[in-house]
Amino acid sequence: MIRSPEQLRSRFANRRPTLEYGDALETVRGILRAVEQEGDAALDRISTELDGYPVLEIPKRQWREAYEALDAELRDGLETAKERIEAFYRREPWGGFLEAGPEGVLGQLVRPLDRVGVYVPGGSAPLLSTVLMTVVPAQVAGVGETVVASPPQVHPGILAAAWVAGADRLFAMGGAQAVAALAYGTERVPRVDKIMGPGNRYVVLAKREVYGSVGMEGLPGPTETLIIADASADPRLLAADLLAQAEHGPDSEAWLLSPHRELLERVSEELEHQLSSLPRAEVARKALSRSGLVLVEDLEEALELANLYAPEHLCLSVHDPLELVGWVRNAGGIFLGEHSCEALGDYLAGPSHVMPTSATARFGGGLALRDFLKVIPVVGLTQKAAARLSRLGARMAREEGLEAHARALDRRTNLD
Repeated sequence: MIRSPEQLRSRFANRRPTLEYGDALETVRGILRAVEQEGDAALDRISTELDGYPVLEIPKRQWREAYEALDAELRDGLETAKERIEAFYRREPWGGFLEAGPEGVLGQLVRPLDRVGVYVPGGSAPLLSTVLMTVVPAQVAGVGETVVASPPQVHPGILAAAWVAGADRLFAMGGAQAVAALAYGTERVPRVDKIMGPGNRYVVLAKREVYGSVGMEGLPGPTETLIIADASADPRLLAADLLAQAEHGPDSEAWLLSPHRELLERVSEELEHQLSSLPRAEVARKALSRSGLVLVEDLEEALELANLYAPEHLCLSVHDPLELVGWVRNAGGIFLGEHSCEALGDYLAGPSHVMPTSATARFGGGLALRDFLKVIPVVGLTQKAAARLSRLGARMAREEGLEAHARALDRRTNLD
């Protein structure tokens, strides 16, 4: 069914991250509390109950063996992905500064995090690509140690990707219990400074609950793509790109906006044709029922709706995509032209595929080196500069009702 913009404008404008709590939140809180209080004993007990296995650290020897067992083409794919991701992030500026002047020294020190945790889903779609998309930027940023967690039994592709990416440790543990172990630490599992990576509802709820004890890159929800297309676009490629997004899960969203009704009709026909042979067809159909094809007045209206929606992936399948880039305000990532498809971004293009979802692209961006770094301001004023500024600071402090602040500053004005 082809939708009209009027049906969607309010829905797009009011999107926000949502989680169906139900009993899940209390379950997650119970798991977090148990692991925090009992450590490894609770971790093993819960992991055995939920996943059938206690937590196990997998040695690097097994990672290497998994890599060597891959066929040559998949090894080449992993190596190429690593090279492209690494090259992309080495271009990102991230240096601080330390400048001396007449009033002293001011600056910023930029330091990598000491330890980062990466959660990698391992269910029906073991995301070996997520290992590369998180661990490689961490390596470029100079993170001291990268710890990967993935549910047992860990897929061999995830082990191989950890070997290629250069991770430091890998634990067979999943769900909220993995998040708890990474956030609080146990005797076996080291506490990390920040947790990266997607997961199911329980993982995302757990990440939200432990935020503050540990940093987060975000709370990734269901994945989403919005495509803007003109008459130059190929309906077969558009349908393929929509299905590539829709097969992630029934709560994924895949939108196509175009001012050309004939194009939308041809895409609708092509979707049915391609769905007939798709292994995850039922999953994709459910996702498409949540989203779909939209007939807009023109490309300007399409961009207006796209900015309201703030998609994780914005694909510009138009004759001259660079003409539209300047109009984009909200998007996790932009894909220019129908050959720069989002599926390539998932694996090999270069930027990490960890991007903001559920309209959080209104205030956040894709994973970057800054997510693995911290900025430490440095202040070293001369006595003369401190005396001059302290007079003003004392007046401001008294306006705030903070007399001890004011007196500390007064003492700097009277040192002469």
